[in-house]
Amino acid sequence: MKRNRQLILFFLLVMSFFIFVFSGNSSSMRFLSLIVYLITLGSILYRLVLEKRSSYRTLLWMFVLFFIPIFGYIFFVYSGQLEVRGHLFRNKRMQANEEIKSRKVFKNSSQWDNLTETQKSLSQLIEKFSNNQISFHTSSQVLKNGDETFPAIKDAIKHANRYIHVEYFTFRSDKISQEIVDLLCDKAKNGVEIRFIYDAVGSSISKEVLAQMMEAKIEFYKFLPVKFSFFNQKLNFRNHRKIIVVDGEKGFVGGLNVGDEYLGKDPELGFWRDTHLLIRGEAIKTLQEIFLLDWAFVSGDTLQDSRYFETNFEEYSQGGVQILPSGPDAPREDIMSDLYFELLTSAKKSILITTPYLVPNKAIRTALSMASSKGIDVKILVPEISDSGLAKYATSSYFSEMLADNIEIYKYKKGFLHEKVIIIDEQFASVGTANLDLRSMHLNFEVNAFLYETESVKDLLEHFKEDLLDSDLLDRSSYEKRGALEKMKESFARLFSPVL
Repeated sequence: MKRNRQLILFFLLVMSFFIFVFSGNSSSMRFLSLIVYLITLGSILYRLVLEKRSSYRTLLWMFVLFFIPIFGYIFFVYSGQLEVRGHLFRNKRMQANEEIKSRKVFKNSSQWDNLTETQKSLSQLIEKFSNNQISFHTSSQVLKNGDETFPAIKDAIKHANRYIHVEYFTFRSDKISQEIVDLLCDKAKNGVEIRFIYDAVGSSISKEVLAQMMEAKIEFYKFLPVKFSFFNQKLNFRNHRKIIVVDGEKGFVGGLNVGDEYLGKDPELGFWRDTHLLIRGEAIKTLQEIFLLDWAFVSGDTLQDSRYFETNFEEYSQGGVQILPSGPDAPREDIMSDLYFELLTSAKKSILITTPYLVPNKAIRTALSMASSKGIDVKILVPEISDSGLAKYATSSYFSEMLADNIEIYKYKKGFLHEKVIIIDEQFASVGTANLDLRSMHLNFEVNAFLYETESVKDLLEHFKEDLLDSDLLDRSSYEKRGALEKMKESFARLFSPVL
C-alpha cells in the first residue's frame, strides 16, 4: 500500500470516526460519516486480504483493525506489515544485476562427493533460492568474542593495499570504534579506497567522526535514513549485516558490531559472548556481491570493476563454505526462515542452538518439537540477562511449550550472550547475523555463513560445550512455578514478537 494511499485512508478513518462519535452535527451527517468510515475500513481490510499472508495473521490483523481502528491501523503501518515484499524494495531487487553475479564463479571440487546427502540437499536449496554456490576453495576461522575479532579486523585494515568495504548495523563513537576509524582514515589518506555503510537506526556515529572520515575522503552512506513521516514503513526494515571485505583477501562476517560493549565494557551487560568468522578464498566473492548491491542501493553507484572479485586463495580447504544473504529484497520471501527450517528438519542426532533472542515462528517451533519427539538431542542456549527487557520476556514466553517437548534450555550466566550459531549433528553449522526471531527472519537484511564439514564446525562445537559450563539448565517444574506477574509480562511481550 503506497504512502499517499495510506495517508488518505488514515485521515478518512480518523475524520469519519470522530465526526460519528463526537460531533454534534445532524443525524444525516453522522450517518454519512458512518458510511465513509465503514467503506474506508472495508477498503483497508480488503487490501489486507489481498496480501495473502497466513490465515491466522490475516484474522489477527482484521480483529485489531476492526476493534481498534485508529491505533490499530497506525501500528499496522508502523510495524512494517504492509507489503513487506512489495514496492518498498522493488528497485533494490532489480539492482541484483547479472553483470555483478556473473563475476562470482566458483571452481568445481571433488569434495562435493564427501558431503552427506542431507548437506548436499541444503546446499542445493541455498543455491536455488539465492544463486550462491558452495565453495570448497575457502577457509573459515572462528573468532571468539571481541578479544579475537577486533585485533584480526585491525590487522586486516593495516595490511590493506587496494580497498576496504565496511558494512555494519551498529557502529559507535567510542574507543574501539575510534581506533578502527583512525586506521581507515590513515589508509584512505594513503590511497586505499574505502566505502562504508552504516544503518541509520542501529548506529550512533558522531558528527566529529563523520567529519574525520569525510576529510580523509572515505565514502560513507546511511542505510535507509530515518525521515520524519509516521507512514515511513522503511523505518522498520534495518540492515543488520556485519561485513568487512579487504582486498578480496580477507572477509569478516558474524555477530559482532563495533562498539566498546562488544569488548565487555558495558557496566550493565558485562562480559560479552559472541562469534565472528574470518573468511579467505572464493566465498569472499559472495560477501563482496552483497556489499556492492547494498552500496548500489544507498549510493546509486554500481561498481562493475572486476578487481573487486579477485581472490588470492588457491589451496583446498577441508569442507565447504556457503554465504546466504536474506531480507526484504531477497528473491524468495522469508528465505532465512525456510532454510533454518530445512536445517533443523535435516538433523539426525543433535541440534545445538545459541541465540540472544528466541522468538521463533510457527514453522521453527514445529521443527524443534518434531525433532525432539524423534529423540534428537535439542539444546538451546539463551542469555540470562538481556539488552532488551521486551525481547527477554518474549523469549521466555516460548519456554513452557519447549520444555513440554523435552527441549533442553540453558541460560548463559557469565554475561550477555549475543552469538547466532546453529550446529547440526556436529557436522555442519550456520554462523552469522540472523537471530532466531521474527525480525531477523522477516524484516531485517541479514547474512549467514553455512559451514559443511569444516574445522570451524569443530571449534563452534567446543565453544558451545564451554558455554554450557557457564550456563544453568532450566528446570521445567521450577519454571512453571513462576509468578503471575512474570507470566503477564511474557504474554504482553509476546504480542510484540513480529517487530522485536
